[in-house]
Amino acid sequence: MTSPLYPTLYQVNTRVLLQNLSRSLDRPATLDDIPDWMLDAWVGVGFDWIYCLGVWQSGTAALQVSRSNPIWLEEYHQLLSDLQDEDICGSCFAVIDYTVQTGMGGNEAMERLRDRLHQRGLKLMLDFVPNHTAPDHPWVQAHPDFYVQGTEEQLAREPQNYCRVALASGEQVFAYGRDPYFPGWRDTLQLNYGNPNLQVAQLDELLEIAHLCDGVRCDMAMLILPEIFQQTWGISIEPFWEEAIGKVRSSNSSFVFMAEVYWDLEWTLQQQGFDYTYDKRLYDHLRDQQARPVREHFWANLDYQQKSARFLENHDEPRAAATFPPNIHEAAAIVSFFSPGLRFFHQGQREGYQKRISVHLNRGPQEPIDGRLKEFYDRLFNTLKDPLFREGTWQLLECHPAWEGNWTVDCAIAFSWTHQTIRNALVVVNYAPNQSQFYVSLPFSNLEGSMIHFKDLMQDYRYNYSDNILHQPRLYLDLPPWSYHVFEVSRIA
Repeated sequence: MTSPLYPTLYQVNTRVLLQNLSRSLDRPATLDDIPDWMLDAWVGVGFDWIYCLGVWQSGTAALQVSRSNPIWLEEYHQLLSDLQDEDICGSCFAVIDYTVQTGMGGNEAMERLRDRLHQRGLKLMLDFVPNHTAPDHPWVQAHPDFYVQGTEEQLAREPQNYCRVALASGEQVFAYGRDPYFPGWRDTLQLNYGNPNLQVAQLDELLEIAHLCDGVRCDMAMLILPEIFQQTWGISIEPFWEEAIGKVRSSNSSFVFMAEVYWDLEWTLQQQGFDYTYDKRLYDHLRDQQARPVREHFWANLDYQQKSARFLENHDEPRAAATFPPNIHEAAAIVSFFSPGLRFFHQGQREGYQKRISVHLNRGPQEPIDGRLKEFYDRLFNTLKDPLFREGTWQLLECHPAWEGNWTVDCAIAFSWTHQTIRNALVVVNYAPNQSQFYVSLPFSNLEGSMIHFKDLMQDYRYNYSDNILHQPRLYLDLPPWSYHVFEVSRIA
């Protein structure tokens, strides 16, 4: 089972999905209750990967934190006016064991779901949380040296980053899991990658996970890079990722690693073996509604672009429909998902849901479907299924001023796609609140000597031109604010 060059991934909040099924079935639902029609619908949309968020065992310690943290409680109540204790299940990133939750049916149910996905050509991605564990993970008692520990002085000075833990030998100060820019996550404890035995144990965990799925999304993967770990904890560590990825691939050469990563460390992790890295930088530029930084982002090497995971929302980010006004949302989606890389979609994005569900909850609010946005995404998904955009060759195109001094050319973003030298597409976006005029240089030499037909795959537009537009920047475009075209460009016989 092979993936296209540019696959599409769908992130499912597994706990929320099963809670919804439980209500419809009037009994607790497991992974076996995910109906075949739902899997078939995912295939029909054009997804290649299903990323099941939140399947691992979590403990009571993290749950107690989730149910008592006043800031989090306020967030839950804002989301769910009828919040109940049972809606709060604890963070899915406070793991005590990499086995599937018994309430979901355990590993056996996950294996059956994986096999059902495989029968339909879908691959399964699960989480790996390398930086920390839940406070009641068995390692805390059996291997306290697997964790970063602190002093009473550090606890007194930084209570937001340290806590006391009762061990058989007495109380000891442990560090909460964290990144260097924020207070610690109080429902986790920080693993110590300076201990080589911890690295071996974590590799064993990865190898076990790899038996269940086809790939992993590695949470906050940059936190265990040696330079970041040293910066955060003052502890020197040996590199982990390159060796770990190599050993997993020695037994499963097609296993895929995707990194959640920030701070311009994407290329670093790609070089260490990651197949895909979060492209938060593109997301930020699109959210800021400035075309030039978006366009300049695509100056990066194609090897980097191909390994970028493009998204407009995920479980960490606000909902795209709440972040981007409708016209800007569509334009941002065209830029994101007609660029090379992995196309990353989140459950509820297609429907236009506006309320992000906390990773501490297993239920979300009832929201109306945005009919216009769903229609847009349905057409987008149908277009992205075309091999032209899944296997083709992508290029950032140069745009030229429509006349001297016309600054609106700076608002233009244009791509070309070519597949097997016989099929072509032109993607153009006016990523600005103003009307923009510009010329685009076309690279389609295979269309010379004919009339050229432009068919918009996302909207009902068709145009014919002479082939002289290929020889100089002669394709003129005058686009309203936040408008776009996805043209299939073909020869008229």
